[in-house]
Amino acid sequence: MRNVVSRKKRFWTRAALVAGVCLTIGGGAAGNAHTDKKTEAVMRTRASGSFDVTLAPLTLGDKAADATLGRMSIDKVFHGDLEATSKGEMLTAMTAVTGSAGYVAIERVGGALHGRRGTFVLQHTGTMTRGEQQLSITVVPDSGTDQLAGLVGRMTITIEDTKHSYDFEYTLPVK
Repeated sequence: MRNVVSRKKRFWTRAALVAGVCLTIGGGAAGNAHTDKKTEAVMRTRASGSFDVTLAPLTLGDKAADATLGRMSIDKVFHGDLEATSKGEMLTAMTAVTGSAGYVAIERVGGALHGRRGTFVLQHTGTMTRGEQQLSITVVPDSGTDQLAGLVGRMTITIEDTKHSYDFEYTLPVK
């Protein structure tokens, strides 16, 4: 039995080491650009700035929905390293527990990222558990167009008072 446990431990230790090396070489989640089995040079960088956002309530498709569910339009104007606008939609769910909720959203962003023009789609998944927030915003795979084709990345959002800012870690194929 001890020998089996020891072999399992070595296996998982090696698996963790291989995964760590792959993430280091690939640059983590933002570095896993699809390359069709060719080695393609990628540029890994970070963009930051501020944005203005306008949310407006929309009617839910289910007229029998209760007050805990919501739907909103999203309109943004990005400033800084990303000079762009976006349009999208958000679905929300509130709970009976104060500070607990969830949302999902999709937004199409169009403009220039560090001077490279095109569009891409961001997918949001957010939850709040009794005030504790978790948010994931990622570029939808293969959604980049024009000079942003091949874009892969993750965005974080910070809200201080009423000011919104973003930090966007991304990779793009080298021009």
